[in-house]
Amino acid sequence: MEVLRAQRAGFCMGVDLALCKLNDLIGNTTDRDTIFILGDIIHNPQVVKEYTDKGVITVHSPDEVPTGATVVIRAHGIQKEIRAELTKRGVHIVDATCPKVAAACLLIKRHTADDRTLLLYGEEIHPEVKCLLSYAAGEAVVFDSKDDCERLQLDPDKKYCLAAQTTQDKNIFQSIIHFFENHSELDITILQTICDATKQCQDEAIRIADKVDFVIVAGGYQSSNTRRLAQVIRAHGTKALHIETAAELPLEELRQYRLIGLTAGASTPKEIVDEIQKALTSLQEKDL
Repeated sequence: MEVLRAQRAGFCMGVDLALCKLNDLIGNTTDRDTIFILGDIIHNPQVVKEYTDKGVITVHSPDEVPTGATVVIRAHGIQKEIRAELTKRGVHIVDATCPKVAAACLLIKRHTADDRTLLLYGEEIHPEVKCLLSYAAGEAVVFDSKDDCERLQLDPDKKYCLAAQTTQDKNIFQSIIHFFENHSELDITILQTICDATKQCQDEAIRIADKVDFVIVAGGYQSSNTRRLAQVIRAHGTKALHIETAAELPLEELRQYRLIGLTAGASTPKEIVDEIQKALTSLQEKDL
């Protein structure tokens, strides 16, 4: 059994930037100061625990951030109303929002200013989606599949704006765009908000899936882009297993495969991917 590892497995630019900002803040903070994060900095429990051990406090409501304290805005962003509330209370905000998410927010704000209803392809409960929705000037509708999109009851007398959560499947989004292009009676502005890195990671995963018998996808179970990676691989016809750490590898079961692919979501640390590869390689050596 051999292992084929994706070159793009692990942290994306947005995650790297967010953690660099947090690390710089920790390095410049005295022992008397407390750093708060509103929501998990990224969707990876091992990373969150690492910063908790360093004294960083993760909260899930703006009310939990004391007036005048320092709060880091996670990579997924926050609703603009919450940002305004924190600013009003004198909270010092360190913005670690992914630049791609921030850009999507501005696009949505600009293109819904003329009363266009936002049609957003994404996971309604995801923090990034909640952030994006807050920048819509008027009404908004969220759907998470092409089937749901096709069931929408849209009014030809209204104007619409179509966007997507940055980590969604770009191929599915393109099929959604084609669906609307076939309805010329609708006035819809299309926004290309899916991150290129997401598409490149998915494309590489498909190329690997073509060559292997099975793919391991590493990343937090709450990570949308990691779950999407596994879905893309399975949709392509290759078996895939989503795990968080090497301890979850079903090593005996994996012995039956000749060639195994290894990829990871955009919020997965290199160390975790390395550990999984080491465990798989160890299994390979035992079989020699």
